[in-house]
Amino acid sequence: MSKKRENREENADITSDIWINIPSYIFKDRTLSVLEAIVKYLKEDRMLLYHDIAVLLKRDDRTIWTVYSRVKKKHG
Repeated sequence: MSKKRENREENADITSDIWINIPSYIFKDRTLSVLEAIVKYLKEDRMLLYHDIAVLLKRDDRTIWTVYSRVKKKHG
């Protein structure tokens, strides 16, 4: 089995045990998409790393970085 596949399986095990409640008030800002609002909340309020957010949301780290950089531009 390749190393990438092993890492994905380990991450899948980690995320299956983690639950984070997302408060509904984060969606009040209509200038942000749903993904942008969630990433902004997890990064700024929960102080998670890009990688941790990516694992939780099952997205690539680079996608999370791009989304958060868009949030910073909008709220610059």
